[in-house]
Amino acid sequence: MNWSAFVVGMLPEHFLIVGLLLLIVHAIVARGPQGAAAIAGVCVAAAAVAALGLGLGGHVGQPFPGQVSVTPAASFGKALALVLALPVLLLARDDLGDGGPLYPLLVASLYGLALMLSSDSFLTLFLGLELMSLPVYALVLMGLRRESTPEAALKYLVLGGAATATFLMGVSLLYGQQATLDIGIFAAAVGSRDPLALAGATLVLLAFFLKAAVVPFHAWAPDAYEGASVPVTAYMAAIVKAGVLLAALRLFGQAQPSPAMVGLLALLPLASIVWGNLAAMRQPNLRRMMAYSSIAHAGYLFYAFLGAGPGRLQSVLFYLLAYGLMTLLAFAALPPHADDAQRDRLDQLKGLFHRQPFAAIVIGLAMLSLAGIPPLPGFVAKFLIFREVMAAGYTLYAVLGLIGSYLGIYFYLRVIQYMFMSPAAVPAGGQAPVRGVAVAAALMCLLPALAVAIGPGWFLPRL
Repeated sequence: MNWSAFVVGMLPEHFLIVGLLLLIVHAIVARGPQGAAAIAGVCVAAAAVAALGLGLGGHVGQPFPGQVSVTPAASFGKALALVLALPVLLLARDDLGDGGPLYPLLVASLYGLALMLSSDSFLTLFLGLELMSLPVYALVLMGLRRESTPEAALKYLVLGGAATATFLMGVSLLYGQQATLDIGIFAAAVGSRDPLALAGATLVLLAFFLKAAVVPFHAWAPDAYEGASVPVTAYMAAIVKAGVLLAALRLFGQAQPSPAMVGLLALLPLASIVWGNLAAMRQPNLRRMMAYSSIAHAGYLFYAFLGAGPGRLQSVLFYLLAYGLMTLLAFAALPPHADDAQRDRLDQLKGLFHRQPFAAIVIGLAMLSLAGIPPLPGFVAKFLIFREVMAAGYTLYAVLGLIGSYLGIYFYLRVIQYMFMSPAAVPAGGQAPVRGVAVAAALMCLLPALAVAIGPGWFLPRL
């Protein structure tokens, strides 16, 4: 082990593990829950700053050669996920209070995500993937405000376990062929024509499809998103999805997929785009609608893997930045309600502009960006993805994906129609007062989103 590389290169992980230890000690010795949110926020912010500094400084190192390495791309990925986690922590403070195991679970999940993005072997990749995923299964149960929550958590756990088993089966096939656990064998297998290598790579890829809720492995997402609390749903939609895609990005590297793998990378993401957008049209509440929206966005993101140039990294990072900010923005601005089951019903959003103009405008901006309407960040993100697909020579797939993306405009505009063009209505069951913490979380998403919209070119060279 290289001690200097370990201390400097894994600085984000060090801040997270220190935060986790402090939260555990705080839970043991403190008389009350007060202070847990502040500890988690400071440690995650410090880890984000450290990761961004390593990325901008171009730091390269191998803390554990063959197992863990640090590159600017990995550091930028960590910084992206950790920055997006900060408004989630504020939302959690607003929605679930200052106590309980929420914050240790979130920090532990973030530690697994950071470890996963620096992995050089399937051993550490698996460790990071499970450290990221296991706390989320418990987080879905946090709050337990709906009768459907236990069923949603169980479904997520079972299908998450199926993804783990599929991943390990694929790794075992790759190991059986190459006798090494280095993740580089995946990139070689993706471009190979050997049946055993292709079978192993396919199983690993299908495990990532399941984790990212790509059709037909998406059944857990609508129930889990609806059954979880708002901050946990936001965490799954933005940060967990970012972790899965960034880990897939590290696995693929600069690999050019073989014709057989191209079919898998094109058809299932295309099915996700079409089905996600079609199914979202019929959803009665915002959380289920956003679940199907995330299924469609997972399809757009995996489309980027059809290309093999350096633009793949840039397009995926920018897309995750734009998608994450806008998804968190929509959840942060969602008005509170005395009954959680009624909070995100679309009927409750009727006439929202007349009651809470700021919330309506912010949610409207998020919907327009997720729909890909220019000049908002979502348009630039989709442009980069489809540019990458066309540059790789898959014009037909790009055209089909664009046609599928037009389907999503309807349900995004339907939310805007409810908020701005429907008569003002008094929410059934009573509306809880808006708290400053939720407004701060919305501003933490809104300000960088506006910066990306005004000057996307300023961010692109740095990704």
